[in-house]
Amino acid sequence: MSKDREPYAFLKSFLALALIALCLVAAQWQYHRGVDRHARNTMIENHIALSTVSLDSVKNSPSAFEWQSVSTQGSFDSSQQILLRNRYNEGVYGFEVLTLFKTENGEKFWVDRGWVKAGANATTAPSVTSTPTGAVTIEGRLRLDSSLPRGSFFALPADGKGLISKLDAQSRLNTENYYIDLLSGSESSLTPAVTAQLPELSDGPHMAYALQWLFFAGLVIYGRILIRRTR
Repeated sequence: MSKDREPYAFLKSFLALALIALCLVAAQWQYHRGVDRHARNTMIENHIALSTVSLDSVKNSPSAFEWQSVSTQGSFDSSQQILLRNRYNEGVYGFEVLTLFKTENGEKFWVDRGWVKAGANATTAPSVTSTPTGAVTIEGRLRLDSSLPRGSFFALPADGKGLISKLDAQSRLNTENYYIDLLSGSESSLTPAVTAQLPELSDGPHMAYALQWLFFAGLVIYGRILIRRTR
């Protein structure tokens, strides 16, 4: 009788060890996700608190200064403007307005001019504040281009005649690898009514999930011991 049970006992032990290993791997994965997220949040909070600097002083290494406020001079190109869809503000559907900006040194990048409410229906363009003509000074948070939404984002042209599909701001217009969330400017019309939202600076449930996976591993061990005692 015992000989017949030995293969099953080995199989049960093997399955238990496999489950424990999977639980430990999942716990480690959640732990590292929590550590990375905490580090990211800390970096954002620290950079937001820094004083405003000139864009020229940080543009060569934007990844090291992302989220810090920068200022620069140049002019908007209102003929190059896109609206990022699926943007919400206090539960209201709308768009974020991105307009091309050219600095006095010749660099081109997108400026996120904040959120606007969608039109009354799908064929009605939202009301977007016109950009000033001529040279202006702007101040905003430096953002990496990798932060821009990818995939299916579309744009409404300024004349509101319809949708144009999948405008790739980087490759098509050869802009810089960063953009700016506009906060204010030398003209009052540049201050967005609703600025681009900051990410949720929460560490999330990753550490709790890591402990949960360790608890599951403990349950597997306890369950295997109970099975052996029952035998």
